[in-house]
Amino acid sequence: MHFSHVALVGVGLLGGSLGLALRERRPAVHVTGYVRRPETVALCQQRDVAHHISTDLAATVRHADLIVLCTPIGQFVSLANAALPHLRPGAIVTDIGSTKASVVEALEPLFLRAGSPFIGSHPMAGSEQTGVSSARANLFEGARCVVTPSPATPAPALEAVLDLWRSVGGIPMTMDAHEHDAVVSRSSHLPHVLAALLARHVLDPAHPSPQRVLCASGFRDTTRIASGSPEMWRDIALSNREALLATLTNWSEDLASFIHALENNDASTLESLFRQAKERRDAWTDSQARTPNS
Repeated sequence: MHFSHVALVGVGLLGGSLGLALRERRPAVHVTGYVRRPETVALCQQRDVAHHISTDLAATVRHADLIVLCTPIGQFVSLANAALPHLRPGAIVTDIGSTKASVVEALEPLFLRAGSPFIGSHPMAGSEQTGVSSARANLFEGARCVVTPSPATPAPALEAVLDLWRSVGGIPMTMDAHEHDAVVSRSSHLPHVLAALLARHVLDPAHPSPQRVLCASGFRDTTRIASGSPEMWRDIALSNREALLATLTNWSEDLASFIHALENNDASTLESLFRQAKERRDAWTDSQARTPNS
């Protein structure tokens, strides 16, 4: 199943980048966008991210055959309920949220009752920057885009969502929603939590004044993602609460092992921990370099 009209509900970094990519790569596709604030309409028009931008949700989704929820996860249900009466029959709905199980559980029944299939998506692309002013057409090039169909997902609707991500340069793959959440709790959510806590702790104003001066490139690179949207990451943490708690508990055991080795002046264990980390990361970066479009 192909699509000819895509509605973007939310036009920030990801929604704006999706709009730019579609306009560049699929010029025959009509793109509309919904934003909450009138001042954002002007920004979106300046970037030319869609054919039409509006603060009217009904007008944005009314004629779309594919709708993409691009807001923070916490807004999905209220926006879905507001959009439902205005969907065209059979319109396909997906999203760009970083967690999937709770999103699919909440949204799939809502849309199915309206005769529209919902299929969860998570493009593994982004930036610590926010807003449509940071959008770029190549954001999804070479990015893994996870799609999480359920037993209720019609095959043509699944193919349309896979085609969406292929059409903007992504590499789509299907995965169970719960498995996805467990994996990204380690590879995506844990790093953000650690970066945020590190930035919060090290840059605490209670520390002596030289502290900030002596934060160099290592600190800057390690904490880069802490500059991401607090609203978005609050929603991600809460929506993936169980998986993230399990991951944090498991990681805390590694931290406890390091503390124990340090307390006991155990040079051998400390070196082993650092060596394992280096070997595993070096092997990962080598495999990424050998894999085209990884």
